[in-house]
Amino acid sequence: MRALPAALVVACLALPSLVHASALRCDNKLVSEGSSKADALAKCGEPVTKETKTQYVTNKAKTGTRDPSRYDEASTEVTTSTTIEEWTYNFGPNRFMQTAIFRDGKLVDVRSGSYGY
Repeated sequence: MRALPAALVVACLALPSLVHASALRCDNKLVSEGSSKADALAKCGEPVTKETKTQYVTNKAKTGTRDPSRYDEASTEVTTSTTIEEWTYNFGPNRFMQTAIFRDGKLVDVRSGSYGY
């Protein structure tokens, strides 16, 4: 019976490491998910590289009548674009490089790379 509480304690201690939180740490400042590019620049400075790309997504939108006596439904395609920017920060040889990913100007993800230089 004592094994269950011990296993529960171990599981609870490991839980924070399983949670994925997108945040960029620059010295003692933190740029969290949803922050703007301006906030990242103010807290972390200029990145070593910036890459920009445009992503297009096409969805079908239904149009027409929904009259039960007459079924006349058509669909049209709606294409929207979004701007993706990847900013790479190099914090030196003792830390991993970090790539901040912005979608339409807001931070959506942070990925770790190899050690910096």
